[in-house]
Amino acid sequence: MSKWRSVMYGVHRGSVLGPALFNIFVGDMDSGIERTLSKFANDTKLCGVVDMLEGRDAIHRDLDRLERWVCVNHMKFNKAKGKILHIGQGNPKHNYRLGREWIESSPEEKDLGMLVDEKLNMSWQCMLAAQKANCILGCIKRNVTSRLREVILPLLYPALVRLHAEYCVQLWSPQHKNDMELLE
Repeated sequence: MSKWRSVMYGVHRGSVLGPALFNIFVGDMDSGIERTLSKFANDTKLCGVVDMLEGRDAIHRDLDRLERWVCVNHMKFNKAKGKILHIGQGNPKHNYRLGREWIESSPEEKDLGMLVDEKLNMSWQCMLAAQKANCILGCIKRNVTSRLREVILPLLYPALVRLHAEYCVQLWSPQHKNDMELLE
């Protein structure tokens, strides 16, 4: 039988059961939350519309609920990583706290590899994707002796370049109605 060990934070990398057990453990975190709470692996996001004082107060209540949940379950949020991203024109940009600490505001955040700014402008994300794809193209040019179209286009381009150039394209350049529904 395995011995009990203290887990200080996070989920052990490479563990098979760790992520599943962690998801079971945090499954009740959203109980009583009024706004949208998103959980992905060990990232948690609280989102809500704050066009009136009621919206601000609801987010305050949700943050207080999350802080109580953390205390009851002997967990910790990494408050240094917590940021507020105020989105939209005319946003009142309220201040929020988690426990006793105020949460810092940020004009942009990277979420699952996607750079999101307060104006939902994707031009910076597009520039970064193009820059990364161009770097890989340069690497191919320097290191692959064959310049044959039959080698580059069907083999190297799709495997090494295209995935970077098209990363999250549905978010920053929706083309179809189905893609638009992803944003709603």
